[in-house]
Amino acid sequence: MQKKYDAKKMVETAEHFFVSLGMSPLPQTFWQRSLLEKPRDREVECHASAWDLGMTGDLRVKMCIRVEGDDFLTIHHELGHDYYFQQYAALPPLFQSGANDGFHEGIGDTIALSVTPAYLKQIGLVDGFVDDPKADLNRLLQRALDAVAFLPFGKLIDEWRWRVFDGRTPPASYNASYWELRKKYQGIAPPVPRSEADFDPGAKYHVAANVPYTRYFIARILQYQFHRALCRAAGYAGPLHQCSIYGNAAAGQKLIAMLKLGASKPWADALFTISGERTMDAGALLDYYAPLSAWLDEQNRGERCGWD
Repeated sequence: MQKKYDAKKMVETAEHFFVSLGMSPLPQTFWQRSLLEKPRDREVECHASAWDLGMTGDLRVKMCIRVEGDDFLTIHHELGHDYYFQQYAALPPLFQSGANDGFHEGIGDTIALSVTPAYLKQIGLVDGFVDDPKADLNRLLQRALDAVAFLPFGKLIDEWRWRVFDGRTPPASYNASYWELRKKYQGIAPPVPRSEADFDPGAKYHVAANVPYTRYFIARILQYQFHRALCRAAGYAGPLHQCSIYGNAAAGQKLIAMLKLGASKPWADALFTISGERTMDAGALLDYYAPLSAWLDEQNRGERCGWD
Protein backbone atom coordinates (compact mmCIF):
# COMPACT_ATOMS: atom_id res chain seq x y z
CA MET A 1 0.00 0.00 0.00
CA GLN A 2 2.89 2.39 0.79
CA LYS A 3 4.03 2.07 -2.83
CA LYS A 4 0.48 2.87 -4.01
CA TYR A 5 0.03 -0.46 -5.78
CA ASP A 6 -3.45 -1.47 -6.82
CA ALA A 7 -4.65 -4.38 -8.96
CA LYS A 8 -3.88 -2.63 -12.25
CA LYS A 9 -0.40 -1.54 -11.20
CA MET A 10 0.41 -5.10 -10.10
CA VAL A 11 -0.54 -6.37 -13.56
CA GLU A 12 1.38 -3.53 -15.25
CA THR A 13 4.48 -4.45 -13.26
CA ALA A 14 4.23 -8.11 -14.32
CA GLU A 15 3.63 -7.02 -17.92
CA HIS A 16 6.76 -4.86 -17.80
CA PHE A 17 8.83 -7.91 -16.86
CA PHE A 18 7.77 -9.72 -20.05
CA VAL A 19 8.30 -6.56 -22.10
CA SER A 20 11.80 -6.21 -20.63
CA LEU A 21 12.64 -9.56 -22.25
CA GLY A 22 11.67 -8.33 -25.72
CA MET A 23 7.95 -9.14 -25.89
CA SER A 24 5.20 -6.73 -26.94
CA PRO A 25 2.94 -4.95 -24.45
CA LEU A 26 -0.50 -6.42 -23.88
CA PRO A 27 -3.17 -5.13 -26.29
CA GLN A 28 -5.36 -2.25 -25.17
CA THR A 29 -8.35 -4.58 -25.22
CA PHE A 30 -6.68 -6.56 -22.41
CA TRP A 31 -7.19 -3.61 -20.07
CA GLN A 32 -10.73 -2.99 -21.28
CA ARG A 33 -12.00 -6.56 -21.08
CA SER A 34 -10.09 -8.28 -18.27
CA LEU A 35 -11.54 -8.77 -14.80
CA LEU A 36 -8.89 -7.62 -12.30
CA GLU A 37 -10.96 -6.91 -9.20
CA LYS A 38 -13.94 -8.61 -7.61
CA PRO A 39 -17.14 -6.76 -8.59
CA ARG A 40 -19.17 -5.31 -5.75
CA ASP A 41 -22.53 -5.81 -7.44
CA ARG A 42 -22.45 -9.53 -8.28
CA GLU A 43 -20.85 -12.88 -7.53
CA VAL A 44 -18.16 -14.11 -9.92
CA GLU A 45 -15.85 -17.13 -10.11
CA CYS A 46 -12.58 -15.71 -8.74
CA HIS A 47 -10.35 -18.65 -9.63
CA ALA A 48 -7.57 -16.99 -11.65
CA SER A 49 -7.39 -17.84 -15.35
CA ALA A 50 -6.00 -16.47 -18.63
CA TRP A 51 -7.71 -16.37 -22.00
CA ASP A 52 -7.21 -15.80 -25.72
CA LEU A 53 -10.80 -15.49 -26.86
CA GLY A 54 -11.30 -17.10 -30.26
CA MET A 55 -7.53 -17.29 -30.89
CA THR A 56 -7.78 -13.74 -32.21
CA GLY A 57 -5.36 -11.99 -29.89
CA ASP A 58 -8.15 -11.02 -27.49
CA LEU A 59 -5.96 -11.64 -24.45
CA ARG A 60 -7.51 -11.39 -20.99
CA VAL A 61 -7.18 -12.48 -17.40
CA LYS A 62 -9.97 -13.14 -14.94
CA MET A 63 -8.84 -12.71 -11.37
CA CYS A 64 -10.01 -11.04 -8.16
CA ILE A 65 -6.64 -9.49 -7.35
CA ARG A 66 -5.69 -8.68 -3.77
CA VAL A 67 -2.75 -6.36 -3.15
CA GLU A 68 -0.45 -8.97 -1.63
CA GLY A 69 2.63 -11.00 -2.47
CA ASP A 70 0.90 -14.26 -3.40
CA ASP A 71 -1.36 -12.57 -5.92
CA PHE A 72 1.61 -10.65 -7.33
CA LEU A 73 3.22 -13.99 -8.22
CA THR A 74 -0.09 -15.42 -9.48
CA ILE A 75 -0.37 -12.52 -11.93
CA HIS A 76 3.00 -13.51 -13.41
CA HIS A 77 1.65 -17.06 -13.77
CA GLU A 78 -1.47 -15.90 -15.62
CA LEU A 79 0.41 -13.48 -17.88
CA GLY A 80 2.71 -16.39 -18.74
CA HIS A 81 -0.30 -17.98 -20.42
CA ASP A 82 -1.20 -14.76 -22.23
CA TYR A 83 2.33 -14.21 -23.50
CA TYR A 84 2.48 -17.82 -24.68
CA PHE A 85 -0.76 -17.12 -26.59
CA GLN A 86 0.79 -13.95 -27.99
CA GLN A 87 4.00 -15.58 -29.21
CA TYR A 88 2.45 -18.55 -31.05
CA ALA A 89 -0.48 -16.57 -32.48
CA ALA A 90 0.94 -16.71 -36.02
CA LEU A 91 0.79 -20.52 -36.11
CA PRO A 92 -2.13 -22.49 -37.60
CA PRO A 93 -4.84 -23.07 -34.97
CA LEU A 94 -3.86 -26.75 -34.61
CA PHE A 95 -0.50 -25.67 -33.21
CA GLN A 96 -1.73 -22.82 -31.03
CA SER A 97 -1.11 -24.60 -27.76
CA GLY A 98 1.74 -25.35 -25.40
CA ALA A 99 4.36 -27.94 -26.32
CA ASN A 100 2.64 -29.92 -23.58
CA ASP A 101 0.29 -28.87 -20.80
CA GLY A 102 3.17 -28.48 -18.37
CA PHE A 103 4.84 -25.94 -20.63
CA HIS A 104 1.81 -23.66 -20.57
CA GLU A 105 1.56 -23.80 -16.79
CA GLY A 106 5.29 -23.38 -16.28
CA ILE A 107 6.04 -20.19 -18.24
CA GLY A 108 4.66 -17.61 -15.83
CA ASP A 109 6.01 -19.55 -12.85
CA THR A 110 9.44 -19.46 -14.50
CA ILE A 111 9.24 -15.68 -14.63
CA ALA A 112 8.03 -15.63 -11.01
CA LEU A 113 11.31 -17.31 -9.98
CA SER A 114 13.04 -14.13 -11.16
CA VAL A 115 10.97 -12.03 -8.76
CA THR A 116 13.86 -11.91 -6.29
CA PRO A 117 14.49 -9.36 -3.54
CA ALA A 118 17.19 -7.78 -5.70
CA TYR A 119 14.69 -7.42 -8.56
CA LEU A 120 12.07 -5.92 -6.25
CA LYS A 121 14.64 -3.39 -5.07
CA GLN A 122 15.60 -2.66 -8.68
CA ILE A 123 12.02 -1.71 -9.59
CA GLY A 124 11.56 0.26 -6.38
CA LEU A 125 9.01 -2.04 -4.78
CA VAL A 126 11.15 -2.63 -1.66
CA ASP A 127 13.66 -0.39 0.08
CA GLY A 128 16.82 -1.20 1.95
CA PHE A 129 17.24 -4.81 0.81
CA VAL A 130 20.27 -6.43 2.48
CA ASP A 131 21.63 -9.79 1.33
CA ASP A 132 21.19 -11.63 4.63
CA PRO A 133 21.86 -15.44 4.66
CA LYS A 134 19.11 -16.12 7.22
CA ALA A 135 16.55 -14.13 5.24
CA ASP A 136 17.72 -15.99 2.13
CA LEU A 137 17.02 -19.35 3.78
CA ASN A 138 13.64 -18.11 5.01
CA ARG A 139 12.65 -17.14 1.47
CA LEU A 140 13.77 -20.52 0.13
CA LEU A 141 11.86 -22.35 2.85
CA GLN A 142 8.72 -20.32 2.21
CA ARG A 143 8.90 -21.06 -1.53
CA ALA A 144 9.68 -24.76 -0.94
CA LEU A 145 6.68 -25.14 1.36
CA ASP A 146 4.60 -24.14 -1.64
CA ALA A 147 6.45 -25.56 -4.65
CA VAL A 148 8.15 -28.71 -3.33
CA ALA A 149 5.41 -29.74 -0.93
CA PHE A 150 2.99 -29.44 -3.83
CA LEU A 151 4.62 -32.21 -5.88
CA PRO A 152 3.00 -35.25 -4.22
CA PHE A 153 -0.40 -33.54 -4.27
CA GLY A 154 0.10 -32.62 -7.92
CA LYS A 155 0.63 -36.29 -8.72
CA LEU A 156 -2.20 -37.79 -6.70
CA ILE A 157 -5.07 -35.66 -8.05
CA ASP A 158 -4.89 -37.16 -11.54
CA GLU A 159 -3.94 -40.58 -10.22
CA TRP A 160 -7.21 -40.54 -8.30
CA ARG A 161 -9.06 -39.31 -11.40
CA TRP A 162 -7.52 -41.97 -13.67
CA ARG A 163 -8.48 -44.70 -11.21
CA VAL A 164 -12.06 -43.44 -11.32
CA PHE A 165 -12.07 -43.30 -15.13
CA ASP A 166 -10.62 -46.80 -15.66
CA GLY A 167 -12.86 -48.40 -13.03
CA ARG A 168 -10.22 -49.31 -10.45
CA THR A 169 -12.00 -46.97 -8.02
CA PRO A 170 -15.77 -47.60 -7.96
CA PRO A 171 -18.22 -44.93 -6.77
CA ALA A 172 -18.51 -46.70 -3.43
CA SER A 173 -14.82 -45.97 -2.74
CA TYR A 174 -14.35 -42.47 -4.17
CA ASN A 175 -13.52 -40.79 -0.87
CA ALA A 176 -11.61 -43.68 0.68
CA SER A 177 -9.39 -43.94 -2.41
CA TYR A 178 -8.65 -40.22 -2.26
CA TRP A 179 -7.46 -40.39 1.33
CA GLU A 180 -5.44 -43.55 0.67
CA LEU A 181 -3.50 -41.64 -1.98
CA ARG A 182 -3.05 -38.61 0.27
CA LYS A 183 -1.60 -40.85 2.98
CA LYS A 184 0.62 -42.71 0.50
CA TYR A 185 2.13 -39.63 -1.15
CA GLN A 186 1.73 -36.84 1.41
CA GLY A 187 1.68 -38.71 4.71
CA ILE A 188 -1.47 -36.95 5.91
CA ALA A 189 -4.85 -38.12 7.20
CA PRO A 190 -8.18 -36.31 7.53
CA PRO A 191 -8.56 -34.30 10.75
CA VAL A 192 -11.98 -35.83 11.41
CA PRO A 193 -13.50 -39.18 10.35
CA ARG A 194 -14.62 -39.25 6.70
CA SER A 195 -16.99 -41.61 4.88
CA GLU A 196 -18.44 -42.11 1.42
CA ALA A 197 -21.14 -39.64 2.41
CA ASP A 198 -18.37 -37.08 1.92
CA PHE A 199 -16.73 -36.22 -1.38
CA ASP A 200 -13.49 -34.47 -0.46
CA PRO A 201 -11.91 -34.62 -3.96
CA GLY A 202 -14.73 -32.41 -5.18
CA ALA A 203 -13.48 -29.60 -2.97
CA LYS A 204 -10.59 -29.26 -5.43
CA TYR A 205 -11.61 -26.88 -8.23
CA HIS A 206 -9.85 -28.89 -10.92
CA VAL A 207 -11.74 -32.07 -10.01
CA ALA A 208 -15.12 -30.34 -10.02
CA ALA A 209 -14.27 -28.46 -13.24
CA ASN A 210 -12.72 -31.54 -14.92
CA VAL A 211 -9.36 -29.81 -15.51
CA PRO A 212 -6.37 -32.18 -15.93
CA TYR A 213 -3.92 -31.70 -13.08
CA THR A 214 -0.71 -33.47 -14.12
CA ARG A 215 0.15 -30.27 -16.02
CA TYR A 216 0.90 -28.58 -12.70
CA PHE A 217 3.16 -31.42 -11.57
CA ILE A 218 5.11 -31.24 -14.84
CA ALA A 219 5.24 -27.44 -14.65
CA ARG A 220 6.82 -27.62 -11.18
CA ILE A 221 9.71 -29.56 -12.75
CA LEU A 222 9.97 -27.56 -15.95
CA GLN A 223 9.90 -24.10 -14.38
CA TYR A 224 13.20 -24.72 -12.60
CA GLN A 225 14.71 -26.28 -15.71
CA PHE A 226 13.59 -23.25 -17.76
CA HIS A 227 14.89 -20.89 -15.08
CA ARG A 228 18.31 -22.56 -15.00
CA ALA A 229 18.56 -22.44 -18.79
CA LEU A 230 17.56 -18.77 -18.97
CA CYS A 231 19.97 -17.81 -16.20
CA ARG A 232 22.77 -19.55 -18.10
CA ALA A 233 21.76 -17.67 -21.26
CA ALA A 234 21.90 -14.44 -19.26
CA GLY A 235 25.47 -15.25 -18.20
CA TYR A 236 24.52 -15.60 -14.54
CA ALA A 237 26.90 -17.72 -12.46
CA GLY A 238 25.71 -17.29 -8.84
CA PRO A 239 23.24 -19.27 -6.69
CA LEU A 240 20.28 -20.22 -8.88
CA HIS A 241 17.66 -18.94 -6.43
CA GLN A 242 19.17 -15.44 -6.56
CA CYS A 243 19.08 -15.15 -10.36
CA SER A 244 16.71 -12.73 -12.08
CA ILE A 245 16.57 -12.47 -15.87
CA TYR A 246 14.72 -9.15 -15.74
CA GLY A 247 15.77 -6.97 -18.69
CA ASN A 248 18.14 -9.56 -20.18
CA ALA A 249 17.82 -9.70 -23.97
CA ALA A 250 19.74 -12.96 -24.39
CA ALA A 251 17.49 -14.81 -21.97
CA GLY A 252 14.47 -13.19 -23.59
CA GLN A 253 15.49 -14.42 -27.05
CA LYS A 254 15.78 -17.99 -25.74
CA LEU A 255 12.36 -17.83 -24.13
CA ILE A 256 10.67 -16.22 -27.12
CA ALA A 257 12.16 -18.79 -29.52
CA MET A 258 10.60 -21.58 -27.48
CA LEU A 259 7.25 -19.84 -27.05
CA LYS A 260 6.89 -19.19 -30.77
CA LEU A 261 7.01 -22.94 -31.46
CA GLY A 262 3.72 -23.52 -29.66
CA ALA A 263 2.76 -27.15 -30.32
CA SER A 264 4.29 -27.19 -33.80
CA LYS A 265 7.22 -29.33 -32.61
CA PRO A 266 7.42 -32.25 -30.14
CA TRP A 267 7.85 -30.99 -26.61
CA ALA A 268 11.39 -32.38 -26.45
CA ASP A 269 12.33 -30.11 -29.37
CA ALA A 270 10.78 -27.12 -27.61
CA LEU A 271 12.71 -27.97 -24.46
CA PHE A 272 15.92 -28.24 -26.49
CA THR A 273 15.31 -24.79 -27.96
CA ILE A 274 15.38 -23.14 -24.55
CA SER A 275 17.75 -25.40 -22.64
CA GLY A 276 19.78 -27.60 -25.00
CA GLU A 277 18.23 -30.59 -23.20
CA ARG A 278 15.65 -33.08 -24.45
CA THR A 279 14.51 -34.68 -21.21
CA MET A 280 12.78 -33.15 -18.23
CA ASP A 281 15.26 -32.85 -15.38
CA ALA A 282 14.40 -32.36 -11.73
CA GLY A 283 18.08 -31.61 -11.11
CA ALA A 284 17.40 -27.92 -11.65
CA LEU A 285 14.89 -27.96 -8.79
CA LEU A 286 17.56 -29.57 -6.59
CA ASP A 287 20.07 -26.93 -7.69
CA TYR A 288 17.63 -24.15 -6.79
CA TYR A 289 16.98 -25.45 -3.28
CA ALA A 290 20.51 -26.75 -2.60
CA PRO A 291 21.27 -24.21 0.18
CA LEU A 292 18.00 -25.04 1.92
CA SER A 293 18.55 -28.77 1.49
CA ALA A 294 21.99 -28.55 3.12
CA TRP A 295 20.56 -26.55 6.03
CA LEU A 296 17.68 -28.99 6.54
CA ASP A 297 20.07 -31.96 6.47
CA GLU A 298 21.99 -30.34 9.32
CA GLN A 299 18.87 -29.45 11.30
CA ASN A 300 17.43 -32.96 10.93
CA ARG A 301 20.62 -34.85 11.67
CA GLY A 302 19.74 -37.95 13.70
CA GLU A 303 16.00 -37.53 13.13
CA ARG A 304 13.81 -40.14 11.46
CA CYS A 305 11.91 -38.55 8.58
CA GLY A 306 8.95 -39.92 6.66
CA TRP A 307 5.93 -42.02 7.60
CA ASP A 308 4.76 -45.62 7.53
